Amino acid sequence: MKLYFSPGACALHPQITLREAGVPFEMVRVDLRSHKVSDGSDYYEINPKGYVPALRLDDGSVLTEGCVIDQYVADLRPEKKLLPPAGSIERVRVQEWLNFIASEVHKSFSPFFGKDEAAKDAARPRLTGRFELIEKTLSKHPYLTGDAFTVADAYLFNMLRWAAFASFDLARWPGVQAFSDRVSARPAVQEALAAEKS
Repeated sequence: MKLYFSPGACALHPQITLREAGVPFEMVRVDLRSHKVSDGSDYYEINPKGYVPALRLDDGSVLTEGCVIDQYVADLRPEKKLLPPAGSIERVRVQEWLNFIASEVHKSFSPFFGKDEAAKDAARPRLTGRFELIEKTLSKHPYLTGDAFTVADAYLFNMLRWAAFASFDLARWPGVQAFSDRVSARPAVQEALAAEKS
């Protein structure tokens, strides 16, 4: 398998999932400005959407969308328990968090990657409200759905890495800060962060 990524982007959580699951893969760097792969080829030929992540499977097919990649990889190694079994309410709860993070947290960061200060000002209270909601859960449990680390936690951690860039001090939310510290200490996460820097 090949994971197409760009350092600092939202391909970190699928990379964490792959490492947590113990699934072998190769990382392929993408320049998101030029949309060129490290070998000089056109990234749009791999992922017509133009953004990361994308996961090329061993049969040559490509998956896009981080949440989908996370779930696919987790299902390859069910014994790792990164995603509860299909049909269980526990799985639906993880999917509920994945969708919330994708639609309400991830997208709320979008203005902070542009130059429109008014858009940033409008997004800040919305994102603050999302963090306050997450804090209510993480002040009671070590992870989003309880005591076990799941793919939803990998995705949230990826988003929390963007908080400093957007001038959000996680210390305002002690449960969120403790979660971030806890997840960053995981060996697979340490490996993923180091791989993004190399």
